[in-house]
Amino acid sequence: MATASLVLSDDSALSKCDHGLLHLERIFALVSGISVFGLMVLAVISVTGRNAMNTPLPGYVDWIEQAMPLIAFMGVSYVMREGGHIRMDIVVGKLRGRLLYSVELITTLCVLMLMILLVWGSWSHFDRSFDFAAPLWSRDSSMDISVPLWPAKLMAPLAFSVLCARLCLQLWAYGRAIITGAAIAVPLIADAATQARMEADQLEGQD
Repeated sequence: MATASLVLSDDSALSKCDHGLLHLERIFALVSGISVFGLMVLAVISVTGRNAMNTPLPGYVDWIEQAMPLIAFMGVSYVMREGGHIRMDIVVGKLRGRLLYSVELITTLCVLMLMILLVWGSWSHFDRSFDFAAPLWSRDSSMDISVPLWPAKLMAPLAFSVLCARLCLQLWAYGRAIITGAAIAVPLIADAATQARMEADQLEGQD
C-alpha cells in the first residue's frame, strides 16, 4: 500500500522541470477539488428544491456525469508526483540504491506505455463526440437536459497527457539516479520517523 513519501529537489534542470510541471498539476488538482465542492452545492440545491418546492434541480444527474472526469482524472498526475497512489511495497520497499531505481524505472516505463494507450483511446472517444459542424460542436449529449458530452470526454486525454509528461520526467529522474546514485524529483519512501513528522506537520497545517 502507499506510504508517506518525500520528493527531493536541487538546482538542476530536472528539478526545475519538476517544479514547472508541479505548478500545472496543482492547478489541475485545484480544479478537481472545486468540482467536488460544486457537486456538493448542486446536491444541496437539488435536495432543497425537492423538499421545499417539490422541484429538484433539472439535469442534476447530467451535471454529475460532466463533473466525474474532473474529479476522477484531473488530480491523477499530482498524486503520482507525490507518491500517493495505492501500491504494494512488500518487495520494492526492501530495495535500496540503484537496484530500487532500476526497478522503479522499469515499472514507470510500463505505466507510461499503458497511459499512452489510454491517451490514444480516450482521445478517439472524444473525437467521436466532437464535431465543429454539429450544434454545440457535439454529436452526442446527456439524456435529461442534453448537455454536450465532449467537454467531459476531453478531460481524460488532457489529464492523461499531463500524467504521461510526469512519467517521462520520472523516467529521466530514475535514469539519472541510476547513474549518480541520488534521486530527485521522484517520491522516496520515508522511514517511520520521517513519516510521523510529515503526518504531524500535515495535521498542523504545515508544508
